[in-house]
Amino acid sequence: MAVYSRRGLHGQTVRELARRILSGELSEGQTIDLAALETELDVSRTVLREALKVLAAKGLVDARQKRGTFVRPRSDWNLLDGDVIRWQFADRTDDAFLDNLHEVREVVEPAGARLAALRRTDADIAALQETLDAMAIAVGKPVDEVAADLRFHRALLSATHNELLVRMEVVIETGLATRDRLVHGSNPRDDPVPAHRAVFEAVRDGDPDRAERAMRALLEKARRDLDTTRRGRRARATKSGSGSRTSRTTVTASSRKGGRS
Repeated sequence: MAVYSRRGLHGQTVRELARRILSGELSEGQTIDLAALETELDVSRTVLREALKVLAAKGLVDARQKRGTFVRPRSDWNLLDGDVIRWQFADRTDDAFLDNLHEVREVVEPAGARLAALRRTDADIAALQETLDAMAIAVGKPVDEVAADLRFHRALLSATHNELLVRMEVVIETGLATRDRLVHGSNPRDDPVPAHRAVFEAVRDGDPDRAERAMRALLEKARRDLDTTRRGRRARATKSGSGSRTSRTTVTASSRKGGRS
């Protein structure tokens, strides 16, 4: 499998090609014009081919003699690959995506908290405690709050000691980072520690029922926070739109007055 460093010109080229494929700009079955891409992206054929090797390993593209390099059908894409998930969902803030994320969390995380309470080790408890400490220090600092929140949920899934559940962190973290940036940026005074501490204490005490309830309560709080953020964004958008209309009306009226004088 080709190595993907995510950095430098190679990483930029991989991400740009992936974006075009995942967005449909390069459609399924479409043959990719390598010469045109070289010129457009201002990269060498070597850089381009190495980037395509990465995408081929993830099922996005393939190459055939006489046909060249082409986009594979979506059914062939490795949609659970960590990079593919990040490329698809990173920085998406639309309501449909955020609602889908919340539904996935409601399915995965309460069950994860239950398993963590049954299987946690001393090392797991220490890791969760560490993330709570980091969260307490980060309150009021949106960037640090996001990082601490992601670490908590990663540590919780790790404490399930179920490899497939642990892999779900890629799905949850990708969307959670976007959701957290929206919520913590809009509600900087909100303290996320108590809700997370309730989950931690239930897991630490080995109480699966309480751990599941605490996680459901945390997710309900997350839903309320997101709804508050959405209302705020809509209100600002409405106010901004009204302000623009008022400004245009004022300018028009002023112009007419000037025309009459």
